[in-house]
Amino acid sequence: MPTARLAQVSDLALLLALFRQSQVSAAAEPIERAERIWAETCACESVAVFVSDADARIVATCMLITAPNLLRGGRGHAFIENVVTHPAYRGQGHGRAVIQAALAEAWARDCHHVLLQSGRKDPAVHRFYETCGFEPGVRTGYVAHRSA
Repeated sequence: MPTARLAQVSDLALLLALFRQSQVSAAAEPIERAERIWAETCACESVAVFVSDADARIVATCMLITAPNLLRGGRGHAFIENVVTHPAYRGQGHGRAVIQAALAEAWARDCHHVLLQSGRKDPAVHRFYETCGFEPGVRTGYVAHRSA
């Protein structure tokens, strides 16, 4: 059974290798920019990045972002972003391990709920999130893009 752990500063190269396999988005470049972003991410107390390892590589990851909240009795919000599993390791439990670790951390931080959005059209991706405990259709998501 795969497990998840918190990512370390030293994991950047392995994460970037995983992100090169992403079907969603390109990783930050050049490497100096990625290093700055990663250092800021690792230093941010409201962010936790979880990874699952196999065969001396990181094969799955997700980022948990928590925010304080004056509503909901003061219980925070949480967001899961950047969910990536290496195509060769899908269906083996690595994605589930990082999602479960992120949810456990959100509950430990007394969050009211965890939001996750997916732009993927693949029904299997949505079924995966549902089996991890996410309910579709509870909220409506909107996206604003910065104008050029």
